[in-house]
Amino acid sequence: MQNLQVNKVRNIPLSEITNTIKDMCIEANHFLSNDMEEVFQQSVEGEKSPLGRLVLNQLKENLEIAGNDMIPICQDTGMAVIFMKVGQEVHFEGGSLADAINEGVRQGYTEGYLRKSVVKDPIDRINTKDNTPAVVHYEIVEGDKVEITVAPKGFGSENMSRVFMLKPADGIEGVKEAILTAVKDAGPNACPPMVVGVGIGGTFEKCALMAKHALTRNLNEKPSKEYVRNLETEMLEKINHLGIGPGGLGGTITAMAVNIETYPTHIAGLPVAINICCHVNRHIHRTI
Repeated sequence: MQNLQVNKVRNIPLSEITNTIKDMCIEANHFLSNDMEEVFQQSVEGEKSPLGRLVLNQLKENLEIAGNDMIPICQDTGMAVIFMKVGQEVHFEGGSLADAINEGVRQGYTEGYLRKSVVKDPIDRINTKDNTPAVVHYEIVEGDKVEITVAPKGFGSENMSRVFMLKPADGIEGVKEAILTAVKDAGPNACPPMVVGVGIGGTFEKCALMAKHALTRNLNEKPSKEYVRNLETEMLEKINHLGIGPGGLGGTITAMAVNIETYPTHIAGLPVAINICCHVNRHIHRTI
């Protein structure tokens, strides 16, 4: 008789999820991630416009003050966007995972004295007063770990994001034009220098989700597909030739990075989403 391997279930108390997300919300709103610190410093050193350098140095000073005095790096502390990769061998104990996540956001934003920016209904506009609910994206993966990404998203840049339902005949040149159109239309409203997340393929909603997730990718990590790597490099160069510059006041650094994700799509479509983020591009990762 064949022996069947039985994987041991790992029990995780939901209180651990709550406490982790609470700490992540506070940290993400007060400190740049290491990859963002690195690329921001490169932008400060690489900006050729005197006014652009002035703006970047002011932003740098703001970041230093925020870290030293535990003041949020931006007054818009965002709507909490959370990506949860849950191992299929994990069992949560103590209630509802969704409730535990939102309790972590509630504690993080109230105990961290972060601005509460979420309203209960898009039309009635009554503030929830604790920045819940979060926008949560779940993925079931192999293993017994839980990977959490918290990305508080401000709406100055969020409002500048776009979805284009291109025709297959538009091809890669159409994709390039869509990215440039979104960035040009955003101009100073996205608080440049920006990070540009792009999703190509899938469906209407899938490309938008990829564009959002692309913003959380470590800026030192490169895509496996050569054409995607080349496209990121080309689009960053073209965006920085637009002259929008830091703060929208002109300069050579309009974007610090372009991150692209792709997915298979239908023979009749070429969906493209551009999710723009401001110069702080808050994201933080933890594994339990």
